[in-house]
Amino acid sequence: MLRAAARRTRGPLALLAGLLIVTTVTGLAAPALLATAVDAVLRGSGATGPAVAWAAVVVLGAGCEAVMAPLGTACAAYGARWMRVRTVGHLVGLGARPPLPAGEAVTRVVQAASQAGALPAAFAQWAVTVAGSLAALCWLWLLDWPSGLAFTLAVPAAVLVARRFVGRVTEAHAEYLAAQGAVATRLLTALAGARTIRASDTLDAETARVLAPLPAVSAAGWRMWRLQRGTVWQFGLLMSLTEALVLGVAGFGVSDGRLTAGQLVAVAGYLQLSFQAVEQIDGILGLAQSRAAAARVAAVLAHPPLRYGLGGAPDGPGAVSLRQVTVRREDAVLLDGVDLDLPAGASIALVGRTAAGKSLLAGLPGRLVDPDRGEVLLDGVPVREFTRTELRRAVTYAFEQPVLVGETLHDAIGYGWPGLPRAEVERAARAARADGFVRRLPDGYDTALAETAMSGGERQRLGLARTLARPARVYVLDDATSGLDTVTEAEVDAAVTTSLAGRTRLVVAHRVTTAARCDLVLWLEAGRVRALAPHTALWTDPAYRAVFAAVEGVPV
Repeated sequence: MLRAAARRTRGPLALLAGLLIVTTVTGLAAPALLATAVDAVLRGSGATGPAVAWAAVVVLGAGCEAVMAPLGTACAAYGARWMRVRTVGHLVGLGARPPLPAGEAVTRVVQAASQAGALPAAFAQWAVTVAGSLAALCWLWLLDWPSGLAFTLAVPAAVLVARRFVGRVTEAHAEYLAAQGAVATRLLTALAGARTIRASDTLDAETARVLAPLPAVSAAGWRMWRLQRGTVWQFGLLMSLTEALVLGVAGFGVSDGRLTAGQLVAVAGYLQLSFQAVEQIDGILGLAQSRAAAARVAAVLAHPPLRYGLGGAPDGPGAVSLRQVTVRREDAVLLDGVDLDLPAGASIALVGRTAAGKSLLAGLPGRLVDPDRGEVLLDGVPVREFTRTELRRAVTYAFEQPVLVGETLHDAIGYGWPGLPRAEVERAARAARADGFVRRLPDGYDTALAETAMSGGERQRLGLARTLARPARVYVLDDATSGLDTVTEAEVDAAVTTSLAGRTRLVVAHRVTTAARCDLVLWLEAGRVRALAPHTALWTDPAYRAVFAAVEGVPV
């Protein structure tokens, strides 16, 4: 995943790495040049050349550092954008089996994906810094091996402290993100039920419920701060002791004639460079946080996406067949070995008690749900062999609570079909009995969707119009008219029947009138098919009438 993120930002990332290398090289050259200049001054010889060279590398290094700051931010932004796009696409593509609650998914997209996208740039900076520190240490050994040995004695302790810090901060930051995700999930639930909360006078209790994970957020934040505080003083003490030891060894070297005064200056410079890999606590902290965020994003991407076919699917009239289809959720069997042949061009009502499997079966032709066992076919071709585009053109859906997307009402109805003519939009709206209330709006079909207050029934009609605007083989209406009164529902049904004459329709039905208007009724019971017959033939069965009794009070 991180290699892929790096490939998406390889241009800016390569430039950043190049600047880091130049900065590191200039940093390594500066102490040697300064030592040469100091020794030249002490000898009374010309020091102009070394001094000018030292000034040049210092200016070059400073210029590179000035460019690196915005470039590093740009690399992080590019990586975050790509990571967010990939995470959102993957989450949406998982379909009916989301691996995360909505709030947790939002947190991973907004926060974790952003931090994970910054990891390639952070790692490049850290890797070059480590390489520079190792090079400085080698130079220190070459310049004065006793000083190099004195510094090397402190390396194991520094590595141990840094490793423990990264591991513990990674764990703490993962807890921090998880707690934030819990707050976001509870907040989304509360916003969705805001009217119920106000009507129930439970605002205080609900606020407390939403904010209940805040102590966990605070605890994780304090833990990270304590880890950073502890590591800072440990590194500070270690660096001070090491610096005193190395400079003491080098000082004795000057007094013994092993080193010149300029070489003592060089030892001090390489000593500071050798510590760069571990003294940048903020950089290590950012690396650890990005690592924790990347792990959370990787956990999302580990869920296998829905895979579509590659071959073309022949046209057909819209016959739907199920062969030994079984769907499970954990240990529960929701559809059990269903065998069906639904005739093309017919309207079939899916009827059954709650949890009988109606919506689950309705999701099979369009692969909103995939069976755990068995095969779903459309006109004799397994739907898993359809490409995504072919499947979306062949099977379309209208839902009980449609989510409308777009800038205007025209966009909402034509969603998924860019450039759909206004005439087609209006035709679909008339069939869904939405044209009347749309035209009463100030700007008609050009009214901004976000500024339009709609009832549940009006929203349903727009969702149904969106479905009717799509030329498909199979239309699945999943309780798509439940928010309409019986008169409007009858009008919509008559218009839909005329509009979709000869097209296959699967209608999840809870009302007797809806089932009665369909050609056939598929009666489901506990995940199995009890009957497939006309409504009039089934109505003589008291158990069939009892299906509607609980909803509409129909006498058994």
